[in-house]
Amino acid sequence: MKKFVIENDFWSLFPNARIGIVVCHGIDNSIKDEEQYKDMIYNSEKEALKYLKNEEFSSNEVIKIWREGFRKFKTKKGARSSIEALLKRVHKGNPIGTINPLVDIYNSISLRYAMPCGGEDIDTFVGSIRLTKAVGNESFITLGTDKNEPPYEGEIVYKDDEGAICRCFNWRESVRTMLTENTKNAFLCIELIDEGRLKEFENALKDLAETVQGNLGGTCKISVLDISNKEVSIN
Repeated sequence: MKKFVIENDFWSLFPNARIGIVVCHGIDNSIKDEEQYKDMIYNSEKEALKYLKNEEFSSNEVIKIWREGFRKFKTKKGARSSIEALLKRVHKGNPIGTINPLVDIYNSISLRYAMPCGGEDIDTFVGSIRLTKAVGNESFITLGTDKNEPPYEGEIVYKDDEGAICRCFNWRESVRTMLTENTKNAFLCIELIDEGRLKEFENALKDLAETVQGNLGGTCKISVLDISNKEVSIN
């Protein structure tokens, strides 16, 4: 049985965090209407502008909270949260393109709620997936390269028995486990380290599950992990 486990090394740094997951089974991620997903992302980009009220990009609260979080562990120079990367493109007026339906959906939700989202193909996992501090020798090959770039010792990563899946929360993902048009079973997540946004976080998870199921079929199950609830089955 495959599980998602958040280890104590993570909770020692982020005791008040919430990690929400949506486990999707039997979905159809093949592209049917690319324009539909373009429109979805475009509308979310417009909504996301409300999180960028301050002219100085880095002074916006959603950016500040994640930069503070990333300072708690060792990161590669320039590593930023996935939501900062998306919001920076919105801030600069650079449209976010479509990739495949699942990725487009979670990018849209990420922008709409200004929270980091990620996704992986469950069928590619070797054993269970863990959110923890890296040992530093985990294999990791990201999109667009064939070079192994292991995470730093102590870096916050998602990993399975074969290596790292995502580095620095959802900053960079492994090509080995990425979502494709052939994905049938998916592990989607939303990350929260700002306790003041719990209701928005819950709404984002519900929105994510409903949007996936409404567009791609299959079944979606929501779980929320915190320091009192550290693991869940993802089969």
